[in-house]
Amino acid sequence: MEIGDLLSRPAVAVRASAPNKRQLLHSLADLAAPQLGVPAERVLEGLLERETLGSTGLGGGVAVPHARLAGLDRVTGVFMKLDQPIAFEAVDDLPVDLFFGLFAPADAGADHLRALASVSRLLRRADIRDRLRQARSADSLYALLVDQVQANAA
Repeated sequence: MEIGDLLSRPAVAVRASAPNKRQLLHSLADLAAPQLGVPAERVLEGLLERETLGSTGLGGGVAVPHARLAGLDRVTGVFMKLDQPIAFEAVDDLPVDLFFGLFAPADAGADHLRALASVSRLLRRADIRDRLRQARSADSLYALLVDQVQANAA
């Protein structure tokens, strides 16, 4: 599964800051809601429910909050970069500034796992994280995320 299959340009945002983890998840839900056609409150509930199972902070300043939501027909992603990292209870206890939210249909087993694997594999790369942190616009972030995967496939 490629990042371009998960992500559209309107689903990428740069945000100066979020005061805490809950507010960041709220911002991700607001970004995702129009992409998903689902109320932001329902998206936020799904994200919060998943976080109660354990933090989705992967380390290296990256988190992949995700949720399964009834009514979706495919796995969809959103991406947000913060100018100031926040505490997110990541596995390495470092603050997080790169967030890739993933949303899957309630019954999407293998597709959801493939999407999580693709996103995790990409964001584990230090060179990609550095380039994403240097990007100053949503357009630049989107191009980096989508073009990098296509370049690696060639």
